[in-house]
Amino acid sequence: MSEARWDLDGFAYLDGHLFAEDVTLERLANAVGTPTYVYSAGAIRSAYERMHAAFAPLGARLHYAVKACPNLHILGLLHELGAGMDVVSGGELERAWLAGVPMDAICFAGVGKTDAEIRAALDGTFSPLAMPERGLGRGGERHLPPGLAQRGPVGLFNVESASELARIAALADTLGTRARIAVRINPDVDAHTHTYTTTGKRENKFGVTVDHVLPLFERYADHPAVDLVGLHVHIGSPVRAIEPFEAAVDVVLGLVDRLAAHGHRVSLLDLGGGWAVDYESGEAPVPSAYAERLVPRLAERVAGQGMGILIEPGRSLVANAGVLMTRVQHTKEGQATRFVVCDAGVHTLIRPALYQAFHFIWPVAVRAEHVPLQRVAAPEMPDLATSEVVGPICESSDFLAQARPLPRVARGDLLAVFSAGAYGMAMASNINDHMRPAEVLVDGGQATVIAARQRLVDHLAPERQKRALTPAELEPCNRQDG
Repeated sequence: MSEARWDLDGFAYLDGHLFAEDVTLERLANAVGTPTYVYSAGAIRSAYERMHAAFAPLGARLHYAVKACPNLHILGLLHELGAGMDVVSGGELERAWLAGVPMDAICFAGVGKTDAEIRAALDGTFSPLAMPERGLGRGGERHLPPGLAQRGPVGLFNVESASELARIAALADTLGTRARIAVRINPDVDAHTHTYTTTGKRENKFGVTVDHVLPLFERYADHPAVDLVGLHVHIGSPVRAIEPFEAAVDVVLGLVDRLAAHGHRVSLLDLGGGWAVDYESGEAPVPSAYAERLVPRLAERVAGQGMGILIEPGRSLVANAGVLMTRVQHTKEGQATRFVVCDAGVHTLIRPALYQAFHFIWPVAVRAEHVPLQRVAAPEMPDLATSEVVGPICESSDFLAQARPLPRVARGDLLAVFSAGAYGMAMASNINDHMRPAEVLVDGGQATVIAARQRLVDHLAPERQKRALTPAELEPCNRQDG
């Protein structure tokens, strides 16, 4: 395609038809149906390269935040580019490993790690991918897929409490291994983002208060199963202002100096993620703008103290690299507005309902006067109708856009929900027994289904089986309850 694209995001209109790289969305929809998430491999590569280049002066390592878009093929693509992985659950840990990411390139964060998750992160023989040879009995021998027995511990645990650190230390000691650990601090910095995605204020559940960090370093300085190497901070997402990042870094560096005064060297700083993206064109700083303000604060520590820097981009690598295709099922005129009823809704993309988030939505095929030049809430174009873009779910919160000017569409037309690559499919649900969407990765002229549309038979399968618990299984639980 020769037509310019929106900031290398991989999607552009040509002759009134929306393309994902060199593939039309109309043909994709006809081939795989709707709703479907479509990702641009080229856009992901470009976003990674921009972020990597921005923080290259610090030698920063990029660990992709798996929670943004956890598809195995997306993880594999980013791993090929050199990314490590930031995971927040045992499930994400196994996804990263299945995508080919070595354990020492995985950082395990998350505020509520279970013992089972910690064991799997320390020793591959405890992976849930190791299944009993026979049935579900307690005594069944475990079958280890190739590589699990040799799988070492994750490269880093980001711990969020004294309780969690104690548990990791005890389990690592029992397993005869050593856990490499960074303490996540709560810097009490307001990221000025949505209250549900703010994570760095004192009232948030995340991290350890600054005053409680030194006692942890004192307590575990000589522990044989713990290598306490770093500090971690993450203040929320998406953070559109740079000043909160600066404030958080200043808090961390002050703590580094305080720890050094007591003889504790911090060799790694994990600065988290949260970098904003352009849901509306021009609303977010580019990665280099963040770096221009943060790199000078950190360069001396890197050069003079050999400190390693790790950052965890997620949304900034995949959000604008994905769109959600949905087909109009019905339109109707209400008393106050026009409703566009689609097969996608809150079950496929919850962000508008949950976070009051904006996503640019536009028809896949338009007349010349309706070709958009940027993602904006109110395009200045003729013949637009104020519309509510809604889904099929029996909830009034089931909407993708409210009071949005759109070209007039009819039953059967396709819409594209832009900037849907992050926290879209990752948060999809089966509410009202709707099936989860398909996912497609486009690379040039090649389109690949990287997740098939969920089938009803598979969705219902666990409920069509039942197994009564035996008295022997229940007895230990009863004793504990007593």
